[in-house]
Amino acid sequence: MHRAIGDRTFADTAMDEATARDVFRDMVLAREFDERALSLQRRGWMPGYPPFKGQEGSQVGAAYAMTGDDWLFPTYRSNAMQLARGVPASDILLFRRGFAEYHSDHDVPVFPMAIPIASQIPHAVGAGMAMNYEGDDDAVVCYFGDGATSEGDFHEAANFAGVFDAPVVFFCENNNWAISLPREQQTASDSIAVKAEAYGFEGVQVDGNDPVAVYETVGDALEDARGGDPVLVESLTYRQGAHTTSDDPERYRPEDEDLPEWRTADPLDRFESYLREQDVVDDEFVEDCWADAEAELEAAIDEAEANSVPDPEDVFDHLYEDLPPRLQDQKAWLMEYLEDHDPQEMEF
Repeated sequence: MHRAIGDRTFADTAMDEATARDVFRDMVLAREFDERALSLQRRGWMPGYPPFKGQEGSQVGAAYAMTGDDWLFPTYRSNAMQLARGVPASDILLFRRGFAEYHSDHDVPVFPMAIPIASQIPHAVGAGMAMNYEGDDDAVVCYFGDGATSEGDFHEAANFAGVFDAPVVFFCENNNWAISLPREQQTASDSIAVKAEAYGFEGVQVDGNDPVAVYETVGDALEDARGGDPVLVESLTYRQGAHTTSDDPERYRPEDEDLPEWRTADPLDRFESYLREQDVVDDEFVEDCWADAEAELEAAIDEAEANSVPDPEDVFDHLYEDLPPRLQDQKAWLMEYLEDHDPQEMEF
């Protein structure tokens, strides 16, 4: 397993000081986003939210390893990775309020986030295969959780990637829990990384709470993928909160989980301490990061709230050129229902 923090001085890593400060800044932004989003959901501002506290180092470190033209195929818990790639915070908030994804029409190469488990993985491999056909030098990073590796979509996609040498990095963020199941109960495999062997490519593990190690590992994996060798990266991290806001982890997570401290420690505190020890950040810089993150989130929330409730009929747009009879019936039912219910007065 690859680690950097605690094992090496900063000068011996592949990350320069400017990048480290940017990574820290985005980790702070991600933490502020997560805490504000959770608070907003609790007061009914949006119907549901999947917290990612404790996984900022993994996601931001991986995002910084990508080039500007590499494609990210995300899932619902990858908000920190999307923010670090440049997706506006207001877009993610609006999506959680039921608006169309990527409301701002940004040009960041990020695929729409997948809510069904593992459904984006075949799409990612297909995109990688298309890059090969077109002769592009770009690559794909497909983000998913450990539970997704027990889905058929993962196996089919990994098999295609291995056979067709797709330029894909399978980035599995193993936070130890597939909803309420610990990893050892949802797969008998010794690790997630070892699963890559069945498909003819390499699998590696990395300390997911170490953004420097993730940056280095995913960077190396992307280089291999561009050369025709897909890679499965298992980022070992820990979900500090619930699976979603409808989940109660106290019902299934024991207080004395047998996990090493490096995996359960707060990655933001850990990275800050490391950078301070290496004289990369100081009090003023850290305080500015938190102030900037708070201001950015305030602006994003204001922008999201400035958008009016979309027309309920919009849900039927962009599905078919000619709406089939079944959906016509659904649309008619909805419009009849709305005659007695004002959508502007509906609350989440």
